[in-house]
Amino acid sequence: MKTSDYNYFLPPERIAQTPLEPRHSSRLLVLRRECTDLEHTQFWHLDEYLKPGDLLVINKTRVIPARIFARKPTGGKVEILLLHRQDELTWEALVGGKGLVAGKWLRVQDGPQVEITRVLEGSRRLLHFSEPIEAYLGLAGQMPLPPYIHTPLLDPERYQTVYARQPGSVAAPTAGLHFTTELMKKLEDKAVQFVEVTLHVGLDTFAPVTEEDPHQHKIHTEWCEVTSTAADQINSAYTTGAKIVAVGTTSVRTLETAARFARQGQLVGEFSGATDLFILPGYHFRVVEAMITNFHLPRSTLLMLVSAFAGRERILQVYQAAIQAGYRFYSFGDAMLIL
Repeated sequence: MKTSDYNYFLPPERIAQTPLEPRHSSRLLVLRRECTDLEHTQFWHLDEYLKPGDLLVINKTRVIPARIFARKPTGGKVEILLLHRQDELTWEALVGGKGLVAGKWLRVQDGPQVEITRVLEGSRRLLHFSEPIEAYLGLAGQMPLPPYIHTPLLDPERYQTVYARQPGSVAAPTAGLHFTTELMKKLEDKAVQFVEVTLHVGLDTFAPVTEEDPHQHKIHTEWCEVTSTAADQINSAYTTGAKIVAVGTTSVRTLETAARFARQGQLVGEFSGATDLFILPGYHFRVVEAMITNFHLPRSTLLMLVSAFAGRERILQVYQAAIQAGYRFYSFGDAMLIL
């Protein structure tokens, strides 16, 4: 297996720069793993591919306005992108600027002081704020859109799912962006179930794999949680023969991590903490039976995960078909349902 096996060419005009309105008007490509034909429909018609009792697993994480700016004592401007909160006052962050060594103090614009306590890999730093930064993010923070989106986002809520509840991500779980309250009601009227899990998405989700052998890649860890209530609902659906459908790769990673904590007779166990699960082709899926996902970047861990579920050659063929059919790619792009 080589990382180059997961490369493909995407014409720049296929990268979606703005979200569609309404959300559920995006296109949906349906891939059935047991047959070669593809189906092309609209996300609004998702209910036609699900049965009563099927369980959609959604990630309730909420994106925080994690890009903030600070000043050095000399007046120089510093850009900070918050990545992971370690405790009430301590964050791992990307910090842009020169001379940002351990012991250096900065002041957030209209906010608290912050000390660089440790230099990590590259531009990553460990920061200690003089008071919790969350209280200032509503005024001082900006939404950290992916680097391939160049069009300003007029409404920050369009980079949140309609069911986002728990702040902590620096990127949206994009497969969930296609859901509207109207579509969710339509699904519930058909007796399709929803269950919430949490995975706080890190910026590394956009980072390409640079190692020649993907097995050598150090996968990013992300905090996730499956509560006992959620685990009970998932296990109950499993015992009735309902299909477990992961909404997005974040839900896939959360569910398959929770499978590690399942007791005898269970599909998943409750879990809260960091996951280092790296899903590559050859992985045996224990929980996920179907998946809703967007179209992912070349050489990315997310493309490798989807390839593990449906086959590398098949996925790359489907991607080429989607490009030729004019599908929109990446965060604000169209969706794929893999059955």
